Amino acid sequence: MKTSSSRPGKPGFVSYVLVLTSGAFLTMLMVFTYRQAMAAQAVQSQVQLRNDYSEKEDAILRSIVTITPNRAIRAMQSGSGSATAISNPLRWRNIFDESLALSNARTSISPELLAKLGVTNAKQGNSGDSSLADAYRIFHPIGVSNNNTDARFATSGINNDLGTGFPVPLKTENSQTSLRDTAYPIISNDKLYGTQAQSGVGLDVTTYPKFNLLKYPQINFGYAKPGDDFVAKRNWWAFTMDLSDHDDDTTKSAKVPRDFVLSIYEIPSQLAISASSFLSFGEYASGEAWQNVTIQGGVYAGKAEVEGETALNALASRRGMDLSDDAVIGGKSFANSPFAPGVREAYQVTEGEFFPVSLASESGRVAFIPINRGADFFDRFAHAAETNTVSTTTWNNYSVGALQCAMSLDITSIDATTKQPTEFRFRAQPNIDFRQPLVTGIPGLLPPGYVLRAQENESYNFGSDVVDIAYGKNGVFYFQLGVTGNVTFNNARFGDPVVGTFKSGYSRPSAPFKITPLPSGERTCVEIMPQRIAAFLQNIGASNTSINHSIVVNVDYTTSGLNNPNFNPIKNGQYVEILPGNIPNYGLILRECSDFTTFPKGFSLVSNLRTYIGDDFNVVAYSTAPPASYVPPADGYFPPCSVFVPDKRYGLEMDPYAVNVKGQMGSLASEDAANPTRPLDSKAVSGNAFSADRITVNLRPITHPAELPPVTMMNWLVMIEERRQ
Repeated sequence: MKTSSSRPGKPGFVSYVLVLTSGAFLTMLMVFTYRQAMAAQAVQSQVQLRNDYSEKEDAILRSIVTITPNRAIRAMQSGSGSATAISNPLRWRNIFDESLALSNARTSISPELLAKLGVTNAKQGNSGDSSLADAYRIFHPIGVSNNNTDARFATSGINNDLGTGFPVPLKTENSQTSLRDTAYPIISNDKLYGTQAQSGVGLDVTTYPKFNLLKYPQINFGYAKPGDDFVAKRNWWAFTMDLSDHDDDTTKSAKVPRDFVLSIYEIPSQLAISASSFLSFGEYASGEAWQNVTIQGGVYAGKAEVEGETALNALASRRGMDLSDDAVIGGKSFANSPFAPGVREAYQVTEGEFFPVSLASESGRVAFIPINRGADFFDRFAHAAETNTVSTTTWNNYSVGALQCAMSLDITSIDATTKQPTEFRFRAQPNIDFRQPLVTGIPGLLPPGYVLRAQENESYNFGSDVVDIAYGKNGVFYFQLGVTGNVTFNNARFGDPVVGTFKSGYSRPSAPFKITPLPSGERTCVEIMPQRIAAFLQNIGASNTSINHSIVVNVDYTTSGLNNPNFNPIKNGQYVEILPGNIPNYGLILRECSDFTTFPKGFSLVSNLRTYIGDDFNVVAYSTAPPASYVPPADGYFPPCSVFVPDKRYGLEMDPYAVNVKGQMGSLASEDAANPTRPLDSKAVSGNAFSADRITVNLRPITHPAELPPVTMMNWLVMIEERRQ
């Protein structure tokens, strides 16, 4: 059977050229789309990687701010330079390396977080995750390439002007300080302002080399208003950071290195009220509201409670605050928390840029550290000598007021039966060191300043002059203190210190200290008369009051039989005295203390004894012109004075009717979470608190270095800022 093929429709043809052309076009379009997608993915990967780097860098910088002050303190402590194993962790190299670990910078997700996510067999695709083993490739000094041959990791701000964008340098004449500052964070009294810094500070550096007027940085923590002058010294170090350099061969992502300046501002306490403990504002412990209280400027507290209708210009805190609904801060009442979202922004729009309520934690790369040694601040016998320190300034000498005083007065001996003090030891600059018996019949060497007045059985009339007298020979003398009128130097008056030897009588102007019982008979006290100190120092051959401008009064309880005054426990936010068993606690009386104009640099007193202020204190202004560039308040220029004692009372013979306080107030009380310290509470000699209507307080901040007393409390402001090129 014959068949034939057939096909419906018209015959056609296939164009291979068209097929190939269309295929090639579609293939190219697909390749282009794929490349675009890959390029977009690469860009997104780079963006994500850079975001990851930025977050890691911020965490690293925060860690550096946290670590550095701890290492600076350790570098000042005893033994820090005794061995390499001890000093190495304090180096910049180790600080930076530890910051990588503390910030968890070596991975994009912490193992703890990954475990909580519960993802099994997780694969991390972040090429930026790295061991970051070579810290020298990440951090290096300004102007130095990243290599492992340079032992420095930061550029020191000593004797080194880096130019625009950097702070002005400090100077030091101590080669050890300048050398070690490149390797360690050094805080030292050797670091001062010199001529290189003149353009960046507010006052003449020759007159004010230690602390000067600086501009407060642009941060949210309002210890001062950003841009305003405040009294401080700025230690700083500069470094370059490039987190990408370590792995840019792998990530193919290189970042521009960033320059940073790490600063530790040393800030003497200068606010109207300042304390690192829990403070309460607005009410006394009795529950009475503040009445006659005027506070200029801001206040600072570790933690704050503002009660009633209290008005403050500004309030800064480290650990939070509790504001009453009626409290007014910076002219505004905050019905809700001042830290609620939008509150700061609304205030800045309506009231101005400075927000008057602030926490240290609000500024990311900032730490505020009050230097508070508590009860140790009052007691120089609580501290052993420090040696082998990395810094030339030891931690105790830096932070303990009792160790900063130029003069010291100690009770060194007591009567075994009566427990009354029988001997003082007095020290003054440059090399005055003597013991002064306090009662007749106690033999001792002749202290400096005594001059011959009579031979045995002769008399000498001192008139109305108050003098100390001595009677004896050959290095053995009996003493009487605070004598006036006619004196016969004989055995009948003094006893016989050297039997069978012809003796002589001596005198000197009365010492500015003696033993005095309280009129109530409650306790025996050391009495200090500051207005007599200048003449006394001249009489004994010591340096004048421009050097001997501060005194610490302690009981030398390291001597057998003496009691350690104990004010460590806290009750209701205050130091409370522990009464000993068989040895009385002594006290301190301040008398003849209305005029401190013989102290050209001011006067400071530190003691761990309960202190009674028996006269007006520092109420006489200088008659001379104030220091250059200083404009005093309207009531005159008064000597800058400070008194650091654990328990202060007003009056001696009877309770005063009222008390009037001007200046600044602070507290060294340690933290009491339940019971706040009430800084304006005042007690009379009896221990009774003054009622609110009998307390007048006018407080204002220190605004000039000329107002700083010789001994102050100290704070550190630690911060990192980027230097924009």
